[in-house]
Amino acid sequence: MNFDYPARRARLARTLQLTDEILLVGAGNVQAKPEISDQVLPFIAHQEYYYLSGICNAPGGIIAYDPRAKTNRSGEDGWFFFVPRVTDADRLWEGRQQLPGQLLGEFDSWLSARAGRKVIMLGAPVAGISANATRTAEARDAFIHGRRQKEPVEIEILRRCAQKTAAGYASILPCLKPGFTERRIQVELEAEYLRRGANKAGYDTIVGTGPNSAILHCTPSDRALREGDFVLIDSGAELDRYVIDVTRTYVAGKPTVFQQDLYQIVLNAQLHAIALCRPGVEWKDIHLSAAVELVSGLVDMGLMRGDPGLLVEQDAHLLFFPNGIGHMVGLGVRDASGLDPGRTKDPRPALANLRMDLILRPGYVVTVEPGIYLIPSLLNRPENRERFDACINWPLVECVIDVGGVRLEDTILVTDGPPENLTRAIPKVM
Repeated sequence: MNFDYPARRARLARTLQLTDEILLVGAGNVQAKPEISDQVLPFIAHQEYYYLSGICNAPGGIIAYDPRAKTNRSGEDGWFFFVPRVTDADRLWEGRQQLPGQLLGEFDSWLSARAGRKVIMLGAPVAGISANATRTAEARDAFIHGRRQKEPVEIEILRRCAQKTAAGYASILPCLKPGFTERRIQVELEAEYLRRGANKAGYDTIVGTGPNSAILHCTPSDRALREGDFVLIDSGAELDRYVIDVTRTYVAGKPTVFQQDLYQIVLNAQLHAIALCRPGVEWKDIHLSAAVELVSGLVDMGLMRGDPGLLVEQDAHLLFFPNGIGHMVGLGVRDASGLDPGRTKDPRPALANLRMDLILRPGYVVTVEPGIYLIPSLLNRPENRERFDACINWPLVECVIDVGGVRLEDTILVTDGPPENLTRAIPKVM
């Protein structure tokens, strides 16, 4: 993809409005594996470094910006690139090539020539350098906010991720029957991503079957599917560091009426929340609206008692919907989530697990992922039983506590008009 990195760097420089401070953006360093060996963990450059350079494999790399400097060696005002020296061993064992830029050995003298000026540090910390904490925090907030609205080229690569993800989900449909394990489903799914040209899965694939479907981040195990189990799969393909995020919930065999009702509640809440993803809408309002919608369905099913709005105000929904409605995606899952500039974390318990507090704008790419989960550790907690005694039908809960959970998640592009579901090609079927 043709990313315009000089334009990104120029946009960051305008955003930060530096006059005298030095900006450093570190790629990060390799980390040794915990055992005694010469092996290291796979290296991946910090996303802020990658966003400005497009370079992923540059251990120790530093991007520097001096607003008082003129043209550098590559002809770009103010920006300097310090890269690791590629050794003969690197070429032999990894096939690495020397990156363009000045060698890291020149960085100390470059910085010494600018002694006494404040340093702002983005990306990974650069060892031995003290940054101005206040200006660094301000710069990071501004940088994150500036990256939220996706460029057309970013949206295009996310569309490609979505296509590869859809192929992966289609490939596992024959596995949704008794005898197949969570691990087997994961293998088939991720193998199809690779066959379709993805780099890998964008995050640790979640597969939970039966009671495991109520584990929010269930690591796939050797548990075999049984007739009537829920099968919750949360996974997405990655391409050039960009990630798509999808969850689907299926049933192995014929669903019960209870499973159908639970699924329909979550589906209705998700479709309603997606429709609200328009410019100017508060993300936390979408979350709270979805919570009321879910609780309303649970009241209709007889699992909860009372007025849905009041139950959400009392935080009763957290027993069944403890997660947030969603987050942003881009260079990684949850990339650029957080708070709008000037905001502080909302202290309400109902928003404790909400990963962002933003006003939606065109170009934002977000996930919408409501869910209902029957989580024994929450539902059996004595203080929850006591606090919510009057508004939960505990005898009915006891009958279904091992059913698991339902989550539906799509990746949504906020536009000037109706939202666009980038993952609509992945069917929602039971």
